Amino acid sequence: MLGANEFDVVILGGGTGGYVAAIRASQLGMKVAVVEKEKLGGTCLHKGCIPTKALLRSAEVYHTVKESRKFGVDVAEVSINFLNMQERKQAIINQLYSGVQHLMRKGNISIYQGEGRIMGPSIFSPLAGSVAVTHMDGSSEILVSKSLVIATGSKPRGLDGLLVDEQDVMTSDGALRMQSLPKSILIIGGGVIGVEWASMLNDLGVKVQIVEFAERLLPQEDVEISKEMTRLLKKRNIEVFTGTKVLPETIVKEQVGKLSILAKQGEAVLSLETEKILLSVGREANIDNIGIENAGIAIENGVVQVNEYFQTAESHIYAIGDVIGGLQLAHAATVEGITAVEHMAGLHPSPVLYNHVPKVTYSRPEIASIGMTEEQAKQRGFTVKIGKFPFKATGKALIHGEADGFVKLVVNEQTDDVLGIHMIGPHVSELIAEGALAKTLDATPWEIAKTIHPHPSLSEVLGEAGLSVEKIAIHT
Repeated sequence: MLGANEFDVVILGGGTGGYVAAIRASQLGMKVAVVEKEKLGGTCLHKGCIPTKALLRSAEVYHTVKESRKFGVDVAEVSINFLNMQERKQAIINQLYSGVQHLMRKGNISIYQGEGRIMGPSIFSPLAGSVAVTHMDGSSEILVSKSLVIATGSKPRGLDGLLVDEQDVMTSDGALRMQSLPKSILIIGGGVIGVEWASMLNDLGVKVQIVEFAERLLPQEDVEISKEMTRLLKKRNIEVFTGTKVLPETIVKEQVGKLSILAKQGEAVLSLETEKILLSVGREANIDNIGIENAGIAIENGVVQVNEYFQTAESHIYAIGDVIGGLQLAHAATVEGITAVEHMAGLHPSPVLYNHVPKVTYSRPEIASIGMTEEQAKQRGFTVKIGKFPFKATGKALIHGEADGFVKLVVNEQTDDVLGIHMIGPHVSELIAEGALAKTLDATPWEIAKTIHPHPSLSEVLGEAGLSVEKIAIHT
């Protein structure tokens, strides 16, 4: 019988990966505690996935209403109520937060609000991994457990020489708290977060500039997808500067609502002006001040090192989610958390196949992908064949009024295995689920093509892309 502060497993961090790991551990009969210094749900629920997508949806609705005449619907006047958008966003967060709290109660999971710090071997346990919790009121207590899961997540990465005040120079944290829209914004970083914010703010009438150090936007996506997104953003009058380095030391606040900054593109020096700056250059693991040094846990390149079952060098201590690097995605963290607790329970789970994890950029249009890009496949020695099909050739896309983009299949020419699926277009965040199932079942293009898709539907584009691998697509 375990004592009041003794547990089978303690989860350090109550974000998506942490609370899902806690639920699965509870289902397996473990006594579980979660230590969270802020709110259950973590970055995804409160500062990332959910709030940004709520605002993106509002921006999409505003754009659609402005374009309503094309659908035969005349609207006399349309305007933005940004505070109402923010209130709707918060209402969604609150509802989901309440749901997470209910799940914790349902699983009899103990929640400790406060800062957790990993302890080394002590009088409480001969092994490292007990957690000292300091509560908001200054009181503290020790949690002793057989296993520990580190799920402390990540925070926005800074840029040397750039002072973030979350007012004039913001990360996504500060941007989500804006009470009014700026007239203009310069986004430093053209990855997923930068492109999503660029798309959203452009739809809301903000003048947007994107500065990306790499030679193209979304450098982790297929080259053709990156080029198409860049083309569509420029078509919307978003200024895109790739191969460009911001010079933070040159930022000058000339007057209220006006910042000037220099950036270097090759040998050319660009002078850019903006009202606000959004820093979006990635995220870094939260490993400071959590007692990592008290346990024999290896850190490389700023992230916790784990094996295929997410064990650290201390075999009873696991780590999942953003803190281990890799795919910094909420759904990746959830499968990592489930795998970790199933492994500690002796269930022998299969290792996570990261090439089976879909990625999505929730811009307009959306981007979704799974598996290898064409370039990656060739670099790894595969001879590939490609299938592509445009949304403009499908009736449902034209009905929706969103016909930009395409689906691309990257296929192993020798075995006919699908190596990668890449999409840009309407609602591809939903369509990629079929791609994920195809990867899980090791489907061939023929099997995707032979799957009967309803007509008219956006999903038809997948079947046609499967046919196009053998150059027998019907509608092109």
